[in-house]
Amino acid sequence: MYVRRLTVVLCAAAALLAAGFALASCGGDDDVGTTETTTLTRPTIPTTTDTTATATTTEVAQLRIVRVQVVEGAPQGGIVRETVQKNDRVVLVITSDVADEVHLHGYDVTRDVSAGGTVRLPFTASLPGRFEVELEDRGAQIADLTVQP
Repeated sequence: MYVRRLTVVLCAAAALLAAGFALASCGGDDDVGTTETTTLTRPTIPTTTDTTATATTTEVAQLRIVRVQVVEGAPQGGIVRETVQKNDRVVLVITSDVADEVHLHGYDVTRDVSAGGTVRLPFTASLPGRFEVELEDRGAQIADLTVQP
């Protein structure tokens, strides 16, 4: 009777111990997975001169803001010329003292700007080349955007 009771107690203890290890190891895997996922989704800065790491870092899309101030229907200071990289996120910010339609050729992005207003034209620079930005009704070029491959 004593041996039978001792066997039951030892089996129960072994089962509890195994369950405890299983639960502890499950929690540990979640922590490792979370850390790896967070690390993979953040941009990295290379700490070595490894060319693969450098290439990966330079492929991260940048946010580029290109500002144009229109005074009396013409770009203040002349046509704004900007160069961006393919796949950069770009926002053209046009402030104008005249009402017109702003048109980014090649991407066919247009927005109306009111006199004394500001308009934003967000887009992803997915097409390489050179593109004109103009006040459509006036036929006046206000910017020249180059997208490098």
